[in-house]
Amino acid sequence: MSYRGYKGKFKPKNFGKYWGDPTKITYRSLLERRFMCFCDDSPAIIKWNSEEVIIPYLSPIDNRYHRYYVDFLIKTKTKTGQIKTTLIEVKPHSQTSPPVKKSGSKKPTRTYIKEAMTWGVNEAKWKAATEFCLDRKWQFKIITEKDLTP
Repeated sequence: MSYRGYKGKFKPKNFGKYWGDPTKITYRSLLERRFMCFCDDSPAIIKWNSEEVIIPYLSPIDNRYHRYYVDFLIKTKTKTGQIKTTLIEVKPHSQTSPPVKKSGSKKPTRTYIKEAMTWGVNEAKWKAATEFCLDRKWQFKIITEKDLTP
């Protein structure tokens, strides 16, 4: 199933839970929309926002710094009453591991090269996000469709 190509505005039912301007919540895939519904409905999530945290990262493609807009920030309350902050990236499971070169082909295909470049950039973003979170005692997590099954 394709999760990309779907874009729209999300209107939360629980405006008080959204940390930011609730009129500007945009999803860029069905997976992101599904996660937004989860955040809005889940009693475990006390606050959330979308694309509000920006992390600089060094791209392996051009060796320059770029800005990574992390998909989500969520705040949850633990059983001990502490507030836990987690940055969430939502991706199709197929994009969470390096691409595999087709066996038997001597030259890499254009598709493989594109997937390898995307993987390299994603890996750099996720490394920067992990370090960003460690500095703040937060967590960074990648969520896929396997985590969002109804």
